[in-house]
Amino acid sequence: MKARIPNQPNRGDMMKMVQEMQENMARVTEEVENSEFVTSTGGGAVEAKVNGKHEIVSLTIKPEVVDPDDVEMLEDLIVSAVNESICKANEAMEKGMESAKGGLGGLNIPGLF
Repeated sequence: MKARIPNQPNRGDMMKMVQEMQENMARVTEEVENSEFVTSTGGGAVEAKVNGKHEIVSLTIKPEVVDPDDVEMLEDLIVSAVNESICKANEAMEKGMESAKGGLGGLNIPGLF
């Protein structure tokens, strides 16, 4: 018979905790995927909105930044705005997952995370 470590959850409790964590992670994933993340660059000249699935929802470009002689600057502003919005989505997902894991984040259970 194995000695039980005090304050260590039993197998049934552990399975329940893991199931709750998985449910929380699924909920967070859905919430983040349905959220939108907006970033603007060039003092508001370009605004990009992406969802949590990293899909561009909208892209707004102020007419005054459209310079046919400097297309490269506009391209850089667009790339920067989109990338920053994607970073915001990633950060939201990471925060949500850490929160959903609760105290189980430090466990090393293969295939769980």
